[in-house]
Amino acid sequence: MSRYFDALETRSQDAREAAHLAALNEQLARHGTDPLADLSGLAALPVLRKSDLVARQKARPPFGGLPVANLAHVFQSPGPIYEPGGISHDWWRIGRFLHAAGIGPGDIVQNCFGYHLTPAGTIFENGARAVGAVVLPAGTGQSELQARAAHDVGVTAYAGTPDFLKVILDKARDLDLPLKITRAVVGGGALFPSLRQEYADRGIACLQCYATADLGNVAYETEAMEGMVLDEGVIVEIVTPGTGTPVAPGEVGEIVVTTLNPDYPLIRFATGDMSAVMAGQSPCGRTNARIKGWMGRADQTTKIKGMFVRPEQVAELVARHAEVTRARIIATREGEADGMIVRLESAADDPARYDASVREVLKLRGSIELVSPGSLPKDGIVIEDTRVYD
Repeated sequence: MSRYFDALETRSQDAREAAHLAALNEQLARHGTDPLADLSGLAALPVLRKSDLVARQKARPPFGGLPVANLAHVFQSPGPIYEPGGISHDWWRIGRFLHAAGIGPGDIVQNCFGYHLTPAGTIFENGARAVGAVVLPAGTGQSELQARAAHDVGVTAYAGTPDFLKVILDKARDLDLPLKITRAVVGGGALFPSLRQEYADRGIACLQCYATADLGNVAYETEAMEGMVLDEGVIVEIVTPGTGTPVAPGEVGEIVVTTLNPDYPLIRFATGDMSAVMAGQSPCGRTNARIKGWMGRADQTTKIKGMFVRPEQVAELVARHAEVTRARIIATREGEADGMIVRLESAADDPARYDASVREVLKLRGSIELVSPGSLPKDGIVIEDTRVYD
């Protein structure tokens, strides 16, 4: 079994960017958008949020008028949001992740992702087929039947949420059913270090990916287990929450993804998840950039004094003043009442100059504090809730 899924994983960054730009411009043409001279121009295009997608799909069901081709499945995710699916080779690009996890011909994958309406089960089945593995379409629940099937069939690999594998392993132990599982590929939840270590102690190498129903695979762990390598079929930006503005390299922000899937081209789709780009190249030899993995949610919307304050409002507050480089709203509790601190990076020395903007944009009054440019934490947080309710 080759170390890499294909030659794309080790190409130069120049070659990768050239190929991405060509594929992106083909997709922009399908959207009726002018081509870009380089990938930096992507930041000027509008961000597509899930709320926008829901609204579009309600107006023009099922896919909001997006140019969908080679349709084989239609799925429904909470929202509801409808996603198309294809059956061509590695349509969701999960095969690349499974290959990195050492799964291939001769393996039997117990696929414990759901098959009912939502796409995760089909996504991982499509990936398993791409690497030549056999699939046991187990779905969710029924731990005793799952354990017995794993034993009887001779399952060698698991696909599913991180914690359900432990349920199967424990049930098999209780039933005295030896299992042959040595590989696990997980997603859809947090893989805590203690759980990964427990699997390792049981002889199972467990890796995780970051994928969504809309986008397919976005990034994945390799044997190096140093961050997640970006998939070759996507362009990933890390932006300030509530905006489409890319953050500086290494800063935390919201993950915005452009897929290069000609069957379902999503341009600048905001995931609502937070991460940061890692410096350098993975020791595994793959040359694409890496992200640090899931680092929280970008939707930091918080209710203060009965009013919702949203990241988009914080971005508007910054945009109103050229000298303001960054802002952070802090929700506080003062006795039995909510308080609000508006902390602004600005070279100005008079907080009062921002009173009117704060009231107009946030619809609230707050204490305005000025701090020197560059002093606010670069952690992607624009609304911080410090309130504690005992």
